[in-house]
Amino acid sequence: MHNQPAAGEVVTETFDYDGGRQVTVYIPRDPPEAVVFAGDGQLIAQWGGVLEAADVPSTMIVGVHRLADETLRLHEYSPGFDQERFAAHEQFFVEDVRRWARSQFGVVLPTERNAVFGVSAGGELALAMGLRHPDVYGAVLCASPGAGFRPPGVMPSPIPRAYLVAGTLEPFFLENATRWAVALRDAGADVVMTERAGSHGGAFWRDEFPLMVAWAFGP
Repeated sequence: MHNQPAAGEVVTETFDYDGGRQVTVYIPRDPPEAVVFAGDGQLIAQWGGVLEAADVPSTMIVGVHRLADETLRLHEYSPGFDQERFAAHEQFFVEDVRRWARSQFGVVLPTERNAVFGVSAGGELALAMGLRHPDVYGAVLCASPGAGFRPPGVMPSPIPRAYLVAGTLEPFFLENATRWAVALRDAGADVVMTERAGSHGGAFWRDEFPLMVAWAFGP
């Protein structure tokens, strides 16, 4: 019988941004050797336990909460719909939250030890943040991205490493993920593209997370 590893701690902080936006952080039991920044934070920050149970480096999750309104969530997460809202959220996500995490938890790690992760519309956020801030995020971890953000004609340089996953029972999202994998590969990026049995919102997102983290940060 395997003993379950002791889980870390989950902390939630409320910021002034947008009338009071919460950020939930998973603090691993050992000093963090890597950090994953994510949208949909109320969901993703709860996945720290799956990392503790896997053979991956000690990883902190910094999860910025999403809005309940699906349209506004997409406008924050995907460039091209509402530039003002996207830019405000980008500033909050990339600058304010990261600065707070650094000062609050004393975690200062090189770019290659920072990843950005997301699922569905949050997958679009991960791709957008990774491409726009390759100096901040060394890897993009993206599950089942929507189609609101598509590969640009000219890819930026440098380009972060990327790990994409999508389910066989969500053909629309599988097509989006594949399109990105091809475009990133063509631009010279180090890319993993995985197809899983599963539908949108399925358990395979959570199951894939430790595999993504292992790939991003090594065993």
